[in-house]
Amino acid sequence: MKKYIAEFIGTAVLVIFGCGSAVAANTLLGNAGQTVPLAFSTLLIAFAFGLSIVAMAYSIGNVSGCHINPAVSFGLLVAGKMEVKDFIGYVVAQFIGGIAGAGILTIFFGSNESLGQNGYAEASALGTSMGVAFLVEVVLTFVFVLLILGVTSKPEFSSVAGLMIGLTLVLIHILGIPFTGTSVNPARSFGPALLAGGLALKQVWLFIVAPLAGAAIAGIVHKFVLTTEE
Repeated sequence: MKKYIAEFIGTAVLVIFGCGSAVAANTLLGNAGQTVPLAFSTLLIAFAFGLSIVAMAYSIGNVSGCHINPAVSFGLLVAGKMEVKDFIGYVVAQFIGGIAGAGILTIFFGSNESLGQNGYAEASALGTSMGVAFLVEVVLTFVFVLLILGVTSKPEFSSVAGLMIGLTLVLIHILGIPFTGTSVNPARSFGPALLAGGLALKQVWLFIVAPLAGAAIAGIVHKFVLTTEE
């Protein structure tokens, strides 16, 4: 039970600080009558998500492994590094954590209009089509989960794994934010979309299915191509 609680806390923190930092900055500059440069907001959001991962990795990593992402758990399941029972428990805890995090942001900002939700087409900074958005999420999640599977399989990297994973998430967000806002995490997308409703909720299916697809590919590649075990 402790590991499920840890996953709940970690996912909530990721949403609060990752999504919340973006909303806070945009709101602050908007109220000041300033236009937010996309490059500035992209870097801010990227580092907010990455640093959230680093903080949680060294806080709850020893309890649950700090997945805080159904796609990561699914990748581990496909790679044979996680049991089905734990996978189900992790995913439930992560989704509840994502909803709780979005709920806390709603209280913080006094509104559910902007919670850092993901989107494509008119909800994307680049007006990304649905097909391209799906591909972007698959590729970015594949890279992220493949890194996690690789770094966590090497004991010599255990002390710096959290930092490496966090920095990789920063990298992924720098590319992905203009296209979709960057999900690579169904729980991170579902919580804000559920509470925001409207277009975000209609589009959230993509940010559940695509990351899981990317994670599955990463799990297969790691297990059958990149593993060094005989």
